[in-house]
Amino acid sequence: MGFSIGAIKITDPVFLAPITGVTDLPFRRLVKRYGAGLVFSEMIASRPMLEEYRHTARAHADYTTEFPLAVQLAGCEPDVMAEATRMSAGFGAAIIDMNFGCPVKRVVHKFAGSALMKDELLSAQIMAATVKATNVPVTIKMRLGWDETCKNASRLAKIAEESGVKMITIHGRTRNQMFNGAANWEGVRAVKDSVKIPVVVNGDIRTPQDAQRALTISGADGVMIARGAYGKPWLLQQVMRYLSTGICTPQPDLAEIEEVMLEHYDAMLHHYGRHQGVAIARKHLSWYLSSLPKAESVYTEIKTMQDAEIVKKKLANYFLSIKDGAVAAALPPEYLH
Repeated sequence: MGFSIGAIKITDPVFLAPITGVTDLPFRRLVKRYGAGLVFSEMIASRPMLEEYRHTARAHADYTTEFPLAVQLAGCEPDVMAEATRMSAGFGAAIIDMNFGCPVKRVVHKFAGSALMKDELLSAQIMAATVKATNVPVTIKMRLGWDETCKNASRLAKIAEESGVKMITIHGRTRNQMFNGAANWEGVRAVKDSVKIPVVVNGDIRTPQDAQRALTISGADGVMIARGAYGKPWLLQQVMRYLSTGICTPQPDLAEIEEVMLEHYDAMLHHYGRHQGVAIARKHLSWYLSSLPKAESVYTEIKTMQDAEIVKKKLANYFLSIKDGAVAAALPPEYLH
């Protein structure tokens, strides 16, 4: 199992999806430390990005520290996408990923994201301009189509291949499904059968067993994990091991979860500044705590707190409490090793 994206060799094709507001630098670094075939940046809107770097003195990004990083760009203007591609490659992006799959209204109302699937001619122009703009490999992420009457992922995949795109990721839903219903992994197989370049399946992959089923049903060359990794930066490592050995490694124990959670929290405070970091980190804390016992009360306390040190003390006290005998006795064994 494995393939190449241009010159980038992928040994274990288990990828962290580009997720706005989630796959920032602190989270990507955690996931990479555990192990991932490849991680993707948050979606970057191409025109605002160019305007920011033209009109501000802000230092440019440095993607070389995360090599290989796939940087995802969104936009609906071929020339702007091309310029943003050149800029991102200049900052050290190893791969440029085009967003043809985002379903949210503020993106599709600007005719970007999954709205592009409704205009195959414009899509082809964007693909061609982006590929031509750089020597680094270009990939694309899309859905099965706009709605049940317009499921054209296979046609767009063929256009992408002919444009020089090196890999295609398919989320197994249409845009109008948003995240409702179950991902249609079988629908991804038609896309896989239409092209010779690698195809990656995405959608509803929350466990190692889900990943194996998605690969079997779709025939895809790899998997991309999004919501399944919320609060579980170790999940991609578990999936990689399961796919290569058939062995499902256990959940980290309580001590490791506490250490990772607090390290992630501190990294966000450093990355965003303490005031903004406290607010942005709340959703991550809620995801970590969601899989732990008796966590509702502590999250209710900390979710409005502004003082990071008090938040960390509350979390430390919580972990002490759940390690005590009565609660610990009720925990699954994997939390206690």
